[in-house]
Amino acid sequence: MRLLVVEDDPMIGKSMRHGLQDAGFCVDWTRDGRAAELSIANRVYQAVILDLGLPVKDGLDVLRGARAAGNDVPVLIVTARDAVADRIAGLNDGADDYVLKPFDMDELVARAHALIRRHAGSGRPQLTHGSLVVDPLTHSVSLRGAAIELSSREFSVLHALMRQPGAVLSRDALEDAVYGWEREIGSNAIEVHLHHLRRKLGADVIKNIRGVGYRVAEV
Repeated sequence: MRLLVVEDDPMIGKSMRHGLQDAGFCVDWTRDGRAAELSIANRVYQAVILDLGLPVKDGLDVLRGARAAGNDVPVLIVTARDAVADRIAGLNDGADDYVLKPFDMDELVARAHALIRRHAGSGRPQLTHGSLVVDPLTHSVSLRGAAIELSSREFSVLHALMRQPGAVLSRDALEDAVYGWEREIGSNAIEVHLHHLRRKLGADVIKNIRGVGYRVAEV
């Protein structure tokens, strides 16, 4: 699952990114309101964690703009603004939840999961293609009823493919979904993860469309 963290404080932003990555999320981190606005407009995130006191453009203005554009991505405000009026304003402008700094990382992770779960409209937004089932919340995978153990990166690759079952995703698209921004990765990292997935799921589950990319076959 891919999150956008919008936080201008380098120490807090780095801590949030690392903590959320350790919890299994793919995390992009941006530091000002205008960059956040452009990123949110891409509609590739399962949730946004948004600070309010941002340079260039205030977080509430970013939130209002997203909602005015019809973007319903779940938004969790994380801010030091602790006045009741600020919390009411954030929720009234379209935030789904509100957490005050300083915060506990475990709570932040739990709230992010809860936002995504509620937005999906059910307790378990499973992705199914044939007999292959992926549960983004529990990071569990089953094939023909049997549980399959995957690493965090392997799960992220499979999750990206399962979000568009049958569609062909390029290597660049998979790298973006798995690693996000600001990461140096090996030139064959995605191929290594795909090799491991094929070994665990079977060679017929993920198809290589030569010169184009990869897709999940119905099994």
